[in-house]
Amino acid sequence: MHSARIAKALPALLAALGAALIAFLLLGGPGARAGSLATRVAGTDMAGKTREQVTVAIETASTLLACDGVPASIEGAWPCFRGAKLDAISTERVQLARAWGPEGPPVLWTAEVGEGYAGAAVLNGRVYLIDYDREAQSDVVRCLSLADGKDIWRFSYPVPVKRNHGMSRTVPAVTPSHVVTIGPKCHVVCLNAETGAFVWAIDLVRAWKARVPQWYAGQCPLIDKDRVILAPGGDALLIAVELATGKVLWQSPNPMRWKMTHATPMPMERSGKRMYVYPGSGGVAGIAAEDGALLWQTDAWKISIATVPSPIVIGGGRVFLTGGYNAGSMMLKIDAEGGAFAARTLFALDPKVFASIQQTPILYRERLFAVKYDGRLACADLDGNVLWTSGGAAAFGLGPYALAQGLLYVVNDKGRLTLVDADANEYRPLGEFDALAGHDAWGPLAIAGGRLIMRDFTRMVCLDIRDQAALAAEGGAR
Repeated sequence: MHSARIAKALPALLAALGAALIAFLLLGGPGARAGSLATRVAGTDMAGKTREQVTVAIETASTLLACDGVPASIEGAWPCFRGAKLDAISTERVQLARAWGPEGPPVLWTAEVGEGYAGAAVLNGRVYLIDYDREAQSDVVRCLSLADGKDIWRFSYPVPVKRNHGMSRTVPAVTPSHVVTIGPKCHVVCLNAETGAFVWAIDLVRAWKARVPQWYAGQCPLIDKDRVILAPGGDALLIAVELATGKVLWQSPNPMRWKMTHATPMPMERSGKRMYVYPGSGGVAGIAAEDGALLWQTDAWKISIATVPSPIVIGGGRVFLTGGYNAGSMMLKIDAEGGAFAARTLFALDPKVFASIQQTPILYRERLFAVKYDGRLACADLDGNVLWTSGGAAAFGLGPYALAQGLLYVVNDKGRLTLVDADANEYRPLGEFDALAGHDAWGPLAIAGGRLIMRDFTRMVCLDIRDQAALAAEGGAR
């Protein structure tokens, strides 16, 4: 009797073991050596080639679960890290509250999330998140409703990840047709944005000899029109792949053998040339958007432990860089002459003067806003002069910040949200609210449709930051 049952179940068991073995070998099981399959999936010139092995492995081992959430009929978008213009500033016209009472803005929904700091992207009434399921040992791409936070679908694939100050910490990039994520161990996955159906995948470690950064991947994918820009380090400093197919369009050289950092490449225009600015492990470089050529590089700026904030591209060929571990800040000028580019240092700032350890500063009306090494919110001009700081007891730790309609939304480590007047010539708070009661509320913020999405280590919350009095008046008029 038992033998018959075993014989009947054997085909399914063997299929499951086969899928698990594929996932173990190609996705990196315990003890798997980084780059151990490089001879099978990578070459010296990857342009025009795909990664069928890795793609098949992830697709075979993956699970797509349809849930009962429904996309919201709410306008507004925050489609990637730092929003549509990559500046952490919302330009939506919905009227926002300029002050709060002790109760703060209304809480619309909360959602439990895996340990980490991954922020949300928002488009077409959907909230996208790269999460981690410790029990299943899987990366999970989640699509939730902006209306109530219920899951619409979940796409998962097995990746063993040990706890190391959290797991997931990146922000998806989404278009109406596709969503792209980077998991903790540098698995890049592209899915159908509406259904969650698998499109393509790239394992940056196996395919490009990337080295998983300390505390796991923090780089976010950059979608630039019809392509995705990624910075693996290893065999290529940057690569461009076709969004629809994952086909490699170009790879940039990496003669310095710089490794991947937590920073995200940022686009820049200089003398009619479009490029991507990326701070790798050994310096900063400019990569041509059209073909991946290395336009300029400098080792004047590098951080010995971890580069986390992304470059801030400022007019006039200037690039502002900042970071922790006593790195301070630096303003570069990218000179262009005769088709050649070169970087030179305009000024450098001591970390005690102005620097951001973890979050990327905001450029707003010729001023830079950042939380300094001591946890104080600070405002500086573009010559590096500090104009004001929050001072006193107004410390924010390593928390994130975003801006909309001249209002700064600043979060401290424990999830306390402070509303600050960004147009004032001094630190002027307009309201405070304990939106979360956890710790390490470091995930980048998202603002869409008059909603603000923030998170701490294990919970995400959506707040209604619209002007409630104006909403009530509009409702009465109807």
